[in-house]
Amino acid sequence: MLRSQIAFDVVAAVLGALFSVVITGSGALVAAGFGVAVALRRLAPGLALGIAWVTAIVQMASGQYVMLADLLIPAVVYTASAYGGDLVRRAGLASSVVGALVGAVYITVQDTLRRSDGAALPALSVMNLSADVTKLAGLVVVILALLLLPWLAGLVARTRAAVRMSREAQLLAERDAARSERAVAVEQERVRIAREMHDIVAHSLAVVIAQADGARYALRASPQSADDALTTIGTTARRALADVRELLGTLRHEQGTAPTPDVDDIEQLVIDMRELGLDVRLERSGAACALPTTLQLAVYRIVQEALTNAFKHGASGEPVRVSLRYESEAVEIRVGNRPARDGRSGPGTGHGLIGMRERAALSGGAMTAGLRGDAFTVHVRIPVPSDAVRAPSTAPTRLNPSTDQEHPPR
Repeated sequence: MLRSQIAFDVVAAVLGALFSVVITGSGALVAAGFGVAVALRRLAPGLALGIAWVTAIVQMASGQYVMLADLLIPAVVYTASAYGGDLVRRAGLASSVVGALVGAVYITVQDTLRRSDGAALPALSVMNLSADVTKLAGLVVVILALLLLPWLAGLVARTRAAVRMSREAQLLAERDAARSERAVAVEQERVRIAREMHDIVAHSLAVVIAQADGARYALRASPQSADDALTTIGTTARRALADVRELLGTLRHEQGTAPTPDVDDIEQLVIDMRELGLDVRLERSGAACALPTTLQLAVYRIVQEALTNAFKHGASGEPVRVSLRYESEAVEIRVGNRPARDGRSGPGTGHGLIGMRERAALSGGAMTAGLRGDAFTVHVRIPVPSDAVRAPSTAPTRLNPSTDQEHPPR
């Protein structure tokens, strides 16, 4: 409750009671009772309605006629409907109907007694009785309108307030939902950037570190090998720099300048890893299809990260088997290698497996990774969109480690 509302009710109650006493010249007790009801109508609607009923009963019991203070009753009925609970609101409706009937009967009886100068009602003529019935019906309609219309107005005000509160709650919920969506979008973008940076930097640095170590050992014994290693370092670093620039370009809302890797670049990735001394054996099977760009990038990055992990954590000299299988509804990736037996492993942060699992999940697929027998195997299955264009069926192919050429298996 606002203080201004309480002050308004108190002032209205005092003025109404005073005007009623001044104009009527009597009925101070009744005027005070209705004034108290008006003063409490918003603070305690049920109590105000009860006080109004008690005051009306006292007025009728004392035989007092209608006075100006009776016009305060509609204000009490209005607040019973607008501010009261379910029980008080129903009591206000019942009071409007019952009060109209009781008030009409009381006024009719008072007028009849005044007209008959105190004579008994049975002595009245039939004509007078008919006129009294007509008057009673008219009074019921008038008093019912004076009481029921404020009750309906209070119900409308209550409904409008509920609609306004519901709208405000809806706006708050929509604002919170928008904030949550923005927070989720920001977090997803951060995860995507972190995943791309890890895949680009981790693989490139693994190649650079391996080549740098090899160049240091071969510098005196084989200068040509050291020169080749330095060339590989420069090529890898430039490629990584281009990828990082492309990623930063997307952060600035610019179009990337470098092409996005796709599944056809896996062969070059295999060749690069073999130059590091990793025995990679790639096998493709099934009918290739025109995969979406995002799906091709996911396949490439998963194979890249799996080979990087095999290079850092796998047993030296052991082959790494990469299988790409195109099915009618999915692309299946399987990369397996023996882990280092002596506990040797390169540095890692654990983000590689997380990144591969996230890429598979974002593409609608699933990934498993762990020891299967004596080999650590990464298995990823990604569904292919139904609108992907299926290429002509081809025989299974393998990339020969010695010639780097694809040919049908024997």
